[in-house]
Amino acid sequence: MSESVKSKKNAATGNETGKPGEQKLKKAKSEAALPSLGILGMLRWAWTQLTSMRTALFLLLLLAIAAVPGSLFPQRPANPANVTQYIKDHPDYGQILDALQLYDVYSSAWFSAIYLLLFISLIGCVTPRAIAHYKAMKSQPPRTPKRLSRLPEYGTLVLPADAGVPASKAIDDAAGLLRKRGYRVEVRDADGDLPNLGAERGFTKEIGNLVFHTSLIGVLVSVAIGGLFGYSGQRILVEGETFVNTLVGYDQFSPGTNFQSAWLQPYSVRLDKFQATFDRESPKKTGQPIDFTADVTTKENPDAPEKKETLKVNDPISLGGTSMYLTGNGYAPVVTVRDGNGNVSFQGPVVAKLQGDNYYSSVVIKVPDGKPDQLGFVGFFLPTAFQTEQGISFSADPALANPQLNLDSYYGDLGLDKGTPQNVFELDVKNLTQLNGRKLDAGGIVLALGQTTTLPEGKGSITFDSVKKYVGVDIHHNPGQLYALIFGLLAVAGLVTSLYISRRRVWVRTGTHQDGRTMVEYGLLARGEDHRLAGEAAALRELFAKEWQLPADAAEAQPGPDRTHSPDSVSSTTPKDK
Repeated sequence: MSESVKSKKNAATGNETGKPGEQKLKKAKSEAALPSLGILGMLRWAWTQLTSMRTALFLLLLLAIAAVPGSLFPQRPANPANVTQYIKDHPDYGQILDALQLYDVYSSAWFSAIYLLLFISLIGCVTPRAIAHYKAMKSQPPRTPKRLSRLPEYGTLVLPADAGVPASKAIDDAAGLLRKRGYRVEVRDADGDLPNLGAERGFTKEIGNLVFHTSLIGVLVSVAIGGLFGYSGQRILVEGETFVNTLVGYDQFSPGTNFQSAWLQPYSVRLDKFQATFDRESPKKTGQPIDFTADVTTKENPDAPEKKETLKVNDPISLGGTSMYLTGNGYAPVVTVRDGNGNVSFQGPVVAKLQGDNYYSSVVIKVPDGKPDQLGFVGFFLPTAFQTEQGISFSADPALANPQLNLDSYYGDLGLDKGTPQNVFELDVKNLTQLNGRKLDAGGIVLALGQTTTLPEGKGSITFDSVKKYVGVDIHHNPGQLYALIFGLLAVAGLVTSLYISRRRVWVRTGTHQDGRTMVEYGLLARGEDHRLAGEAAALRELFAKEWQLPADAAEAQPGPDRTHSPDSVSSTTPKDK
């Protein structure tokens, strides 16, 4: 009876073959109890997972993804006012983003957690690999395989009996040649019937790999040091003004997490003159800026002598461990405002914020000391004022050819007495009464250089005295910046080293044939993929042939993993054959 018929019959009768065995198997599975890992075992498993290279790469990718919101949303350390405005503009989800710390990405708990896990993972990866590599460097090359013909690169040489090169000398000669090529060599059984050696080189490859990963740790530490103990700030300097490196000297200051204001070195920088050069030769690019140069006077400390320096774009100056960069420039009209009592309530330069082409700039003037009412002005400044046929004013050139101020005036409570911080480039006119404007009978204020306009209702006057230039500077102090550069260069060097150096092993075995010939066979093996292994084998064949004065075709390469031994190979020349 066939097996298929038997199985059908058993199935029909309900007696399935193997049913008792299946029941025993199910019973054994139900009664089996997996061993408990325990707390220690669970911690060991978690540490193994964390310190794997796969986890480190995943965390590195996750860190890059986690940094994306820092570019999508305004960041509180960089500009708190933008964050506040963003939340007001998006009341539906603005508060949710704030709760998720998306306005403080780089100091958030989740970003710091990824950062620390990556740091720990890299240390856990590098440390055991460094220990294992140190042991490998101290250990001897592996024993010579019994069948060298199985290696990827294999060759044999035959030295004539009258060459006078016995097997012992041949193995010594091969060892010397390999040492000259940078191999670490160990000769075995030098006085035996089959002298052989093992050679190895390419340990620098793993060293480069370790340097690369260690440098990544160094970069992470350097970045952390910069974030903890560094700071950055911005300041606008008008010609003639002096900046002192104190906390109150900054227009905006962003300290590191652990930075202390007492660490600021009190150096000073005075802007003597700013020169902007514009294109005057190209018809299509006339008025385009070509160069910006700021002549400054610096002092390392209050008692230090003055030093003349030049600040240019992409050419910062260094003071007190900080770097000062030139990031912006513009015009600052100098005005004098008298209040309703005839007293000077405001006098000095007003920074005009660039808004359009040819240095078209907005101007806001706040006069909180005006009597009997506080005064406010808002408008624009034109370096070279022109007017269209429709009466629209514009700037025709960035140079100061025809400077003009166009302002609207207001009076009332500016809200500065309440202590609420305000943007110096904005004027909230909701609670103010307008005095001048295009739509009012008094008209707007248009001031040429040196002109004065009297405000309606006896509220005072405003005079356009002169124009100065200003520069915007960014000041950065990052104690980890130099170390980050060093570790970054080391990481690149380690990566290049690990990519271009190969780990190779060479074995050579010699022996004496029955007819007195010296038989030599050698094999090469690479750790990992090595496309240059065949070239190394060819170079060794050439060196061996030259050393023993053999003809060029005496070194026979035998490629292929399934080669068989030559009748004259060393392996076939055992003592039993003699």
